[in-house]
Amino acid sequence: MSRYSKVAAGVGVIAGALGISALNLSFEASEIPEISNNVLAPQFSYHCIESDHALPLDRDGLFSVSVWNIYKQQRETWRDALEQFSQHSELVLLQEASLTDGLKTYLDEAQWKVRMANAFKFLNTPAGVMNLSTVNAKTTCAYLAMEPWIRLPKSALLSEFNLSNGQTLAVVNLHGVNFALGLEEYKAQFRALKQVLDNHIGPIILAGDFNTWRQARLDVVDAFARSLGLVDVTLRQDQRVKILGKPLDHLYYRGLELVNAQAPRTNASDHNPILADFRLQ
Repeated sequence: MSRYSKVAAGVGVIAGALGISALNLSFEASEIPEISNNVLAPQFSYHCIESDHALPLDRDGLFSVSVWNIYKQQRETWRDALEQFSQHSELVLLQEASLTDGLKTYLDEAQWKVRMANAFKFLNTPAGVMNLSTVNAKTTCAYLAMEPWIRLPKSALLSEFNLSNGQTLAVVNLHGVNFALGLEEYKAQFRALKQVLDNHIGPIILAGDFNTWRQARLDVVDAFARSLGLVDVTLRQDQRVKILGKPLDHLYYRGLELVNAQAPRTNASDHNPILADFRLQ
């Protein structure tokens, strides 16, 4: 049985939401969670990747995280912006990463350890959330949640990193379900992750583009965060993109000391990044 389904995106609003101008395009939507660590010649495998050699993520008890919806690298300055945002980061969490030749070239020239979830393929180009890190994660698992209207999945990655104090850091990189009138699909996306996070002992980072464009969605995320003892970062500079006054992008954490966090403005995407520095407790 094929792991992919064909989706005909023949409605203008769908194509526009995906950042694609042409209509009647064919997509390959993944039907099971898939992940790859080889993005130059991607071979997506089912659900999880483990690493036998995983060094601590932090450096002398400190590490930095960048969170950014990269808008499928549709704007010319995406690479300059990514290099700027990530130059002091140990961990970069990208949403809407499209594995184009340009992104492949960047990753080939950079020194990142890469994990990518395949949500769907457009013209045989995978797209989904992507983790870039200076060291390998112990484990990284992919998750999918189907958009009920457009029938293209949103993806998430849940990784575990070693820390120098002997703890394990759980990191969730999530792109939230967007095109749904109700909340059931949105809640289900978080419930799938909670089953794992409930059993995690140690620090957690939950970040990404959660598509919290109305209060009811923000309430779902806040309740999820509280249930795990997570707190929202306090941003020194908050230029996050907002819809109806609600920010779309978030970074929650527990078991860490927040040193500094900001969300600067950029014209390299339709989202602005979140940049945060943490210290181990």
